[in-house]
Amino acid sequence: MKQYPKVFIVILNYNGRETLKKCLLSIFKNDYPNFEIVLVDNNSTDGSFEIAKTNFSKAHLIKNKENFGFAAGNNVGIRFALERMADFVLLLSNDAEAEKDFLSRLISAAEKNNKAGIFSPLIFSMDSRQIQFSKGKISWFRTKAFREKKIKTEDGWETDFATGSAMLIKKEVFKKAGLLDEDYFLFWADIDFSLRALRAGFENMVVASSWIYRQKKSKISQESDVYWEAISRRVFFKKNTRIFLAPWVKIYLALEGIKNFMESLNSKNEVATIIKKARRDFNIAKF
Repeated sequence: MKQYPKVFIVILNYNGRETLKKCLLSIFKNDYPNFEIVLVDNNSTDGSFEIAKTNFSKAHLIKNKENFGFAAGNNVGIRFALERMADFVLLLSNDAEAEKDFLSRLISAAEKNNKAGIFSPLIFSMDSRQIQFSKGKISWFRTKAFREKKIKTEDGWETDFATGSAMLIKKEVFKKAGLLDEDYFLFWADIDFSLRALRAGFENMVVASSWIYRQKKSKISQESDVYWEAISRRVFFKKNTRIFLAPWVKIYLALEGIKNFMESLNSKNEVATIIKKARRDFNIAKF
């Protein structure tokens, strides 16, 4: 009989009442025969954890005492999975829904590719079915990470990074690259981890036949996203820029800071004001 690798699906939840139940229903219906779900709750206040506890007794349920953020929250689930001899850990967003065969196709690709350590499905928007992620590219000269949104004809391809919305990770990657970096509260921890996997000798792959879908975010979360994106981006490039590029990155971010300051003088530019606060808080924190 075929031996199927053990997969632990770690779903991090924070106030996901509107999406979590649909996510869990979708994932429990997937056709891969050897998986367990670990729901890690970051101290939600909207009743979403209680709904999961009532309706999904087969899932492992862990409730943190506070909101640990993306990296630290996921690490709780990753440790739980590795202690129980997981062969793979799949990080999955609480607003994701998936095709029935999405995990089978990821595992199939992983078993055929010894070099790769992280595998991403294609990610589509739930409402429009337009693609949200097909490849990640880090631009060191522009200090940004770009997410391609193009369908390709190949079965799979390499990517600089996978997104924490859905990334399947071989256990060997954790042994060589460690867990997620908890200096990132929200955003860029997945990119940082993908980069550390690359530098540890693994490839990151996108599997074109595996599909998931994600919901739109609310305006409140978008404002929070702007703040944490600005901080985490600076943390990433401070930690990971090679020595020969470091002077350029400092100059680029300084010029960007001047531009942001000028834009923030316009009281109607809410985004510039949020980024200005993020820059100030980053400098105070001294990562």
